[in-house]
Amino acid sequence: MKPNVLLIMVDQMRFDCLSSAGHPIVETPNLDQLAAEGVKFGNAYSATPTCVPARAAVLTGMSQRSTGRVGYQDRVPWDYPHMLPEEMSHAGYHTQSVGKMHVYPSRNLCGFHNVILHDGYLHHNRFKNTPYQESFEQTDDYLPWLRERLGGHRDITDIGLDCNASGMSRPWHLPEEFHPTNWVVTQSIDFLRRRDPRKPFFLKMSFVRPHPPFDPPPAYFDYYMSKEIDEPVIGTWAANDEEGLGLLPTTRRGVVPEQRLKRARAAYYALIAHLDDQIGRFLQAMIEYQVYQNTVILFVSDHGELLGDHHFLAKSLAYEGSAKIPFILSDPGNQLGIQKGTTCDKIIELRDIMPTLLEAAHAPIPETVEGKSVIPLAKGMEIEWRPYLHGEHSFGDLSHHYIVNGKEKYIWYSQTGIEQYFDLVNDPKEIYNLSQDHRYSERVAYLRNILVQELEGREEGYSDGAQLIVGCQPKAVLNNREKMRGLKRS
Repeated sequence: MKPNVLLIMVDQMRFDCLSSAGHPIVETPNLDQLAAEGVKFGNAYSATPTCVPARAAVLTGMSQRSTGRVGYQDRVPWDYPHMLPEEMSHAGYHTQSVGKMHVYPSRNLCGFHNVILHDGYLHHNRFKNTPYQESFEQTDDYLPWLRERLGGHRDITDIGLDCNASGMSRPWHLPEEFHPTNWVVTQSIDFLRRRDPRKPFFLKMSFVRPHPPFDPPPAYFDYYMSKEIDEPVIGTWAANDEEGLGLLPTTRRGVVPEQRLKRARAAYYALIAHLDDQIGRFLQAMIEYQVYQNTVILFVSDHGELLGDHHFLAKSLAYEGSAKIPFILSDPGNQLGIQKGTTCDKIIELRDIMPTLLEAAHAPIPETVEGKSVIPLAKGMEIEWRPYLHGEHSFGDLSHHYIVNGKEKYIWYSQTGIEQYFDLVNDPKEIYNLSQDHRYSERVAYLRNILVQELEGREEGYSDGAQLIVGCQPKAVLNNREKMRGLKRS
């Protein structure tokens, strides 16, 4: 019989926030158990590290160039010909999503048989001119559940924190059982009760946290506030805060006051510990329902969180804290024959999730998929693999492209022409920008040329095939994305 498939997706979790990854403060015993029963991928990246483009890669298996999503833009229809849940349904799976989808329209099933939805705070469905059927009042399932139990007109804004305030925090104000993280697990356990027992299941359990608001239950917040919180990494190249930007609630850059940043980092770690406990709660339910041993589990985040590194907050940028993600393929019942307890250092990306889970389900992989299954890598097989990853994000004056191969990273800021080169082997925290060091001029030129070839023909005009062109107007969504579909997997 085909194995069940569980995709656990969290939002905005850094790659290094696992105790199995050596983090000095965060405790993640349940995720560590998944890693012990599977393979951890040490060089997993989000090519376009914000929610919408990252999730498009997950559900389509395509690169950002083919999805057309090279930045963040809401209210763009999800009209792809092949998406992961639809293919799993065709393969005989009972498919269910619980939690965050962040697609458009919000009630787009994307091939799932059912979606129990909580996207958190999305600006486009909160504004007063939003059509009522698209408003959060009609598209969110968590708030009706919460109001039914507690009464009143409760809202996700009651905590008083903005959904993008990475430099602020406060403890959760209600009993823990009503936290959105607990809700996702409660609803997922209920799916185990009411699923079709004649079919294997594909469950996407998708959490909004540790994305802001940083609002862990008080017990977790107090515990991590009692710890000596580590300092953010500041590169020698990082700009100083000359305009006081770090004082603003939703700032993406600037020096945040020391105590405020300590609280934010402690709350962020606390949210991850809370997530880990709730994931453990679901794993225990799987054992009780006797489905744990025949379920393949993939844990991943859509992107990271800079959390003050280099005086940046949130995501979008190419630095490790933002673009690098945790990625664990776990196989408790030996369904796949992988090398458990090992780490693979090949460059993988969110587009690899769809072919991986389809292979685990013994389902065909559509020709539109550009990612590759990581199962052969998890088995320790020597196979041809991508030598590098091209990532990017339109982001105003910080719009950029990057090339990473696991040992080095090249970043080009398209609006200014600024280049950065990091030796990730000797400088994994990206403290030293070596782009102007003559000892690395050949490597910089080599990686720059790769980017020149990657961008040739792009509608923005970034490359003429011979050189990079500075100052072209960045776009969040490509106009010619339709022409980019159906490419050969690479």
